Amino acid sequence: MKPWSLFSLFAIVGIIIDQGTKIAIDRSMQLFDSVQIIENFFNITYVRNRGAAFSFLSDASWRLPFFIIISIIAAVVILVAFRKLRNDQRLAHISLAMIFSGAVGNLIDRVRLGEVIDFLDVHWYRHHWPAFNVADSLICVGVILLAIDMMLEEKRLKRG
Repeated sequence: MKPWSLFSLFAIVGIIIDQGTKIAIDRSMQLFDSVQIIENFFNITYVRNRGAAFSFLSDASWRLPFFIIISIIAAVVILVAFRKLRNDQRLAHISLAMIFSGAVGNLIDRVRLGEVIDFLDVHWYRHHWPAFNVADSLICVGVILLAIDMMLEEKRLKRG
């Protein structure tokens, strides 16, 4: 599969899954409702986040235009970085597509709602990690895969 086709496939599927899950949560739950999935470990909890990770800047009056501009810049930087990859760098193609789809998924929420829908609630008894969504997961997994690709690329270059 050609790099742009691979990128497009992963990005489109990521955006569809992200937006589909958020729409399903919004239509089927009330804000702050929670459904236990795995006792003392995982719930589906409907919350909204006006800020970034860990509600960073959620109370700033300029947060919405800031996050929209940052998301657009990130998407453009990802596309530029993607163009510089070699055709054989499949893992990097996929990881950048995942990061791109996560950025675009949360951007869609910010433009549409002014905030992001979060619902994945991982916890250990009463100790909760901040709720997140599929877009956040795509970004995190994409960054991890990109780091792995960079380490593999470095080893490949050292071998000659």
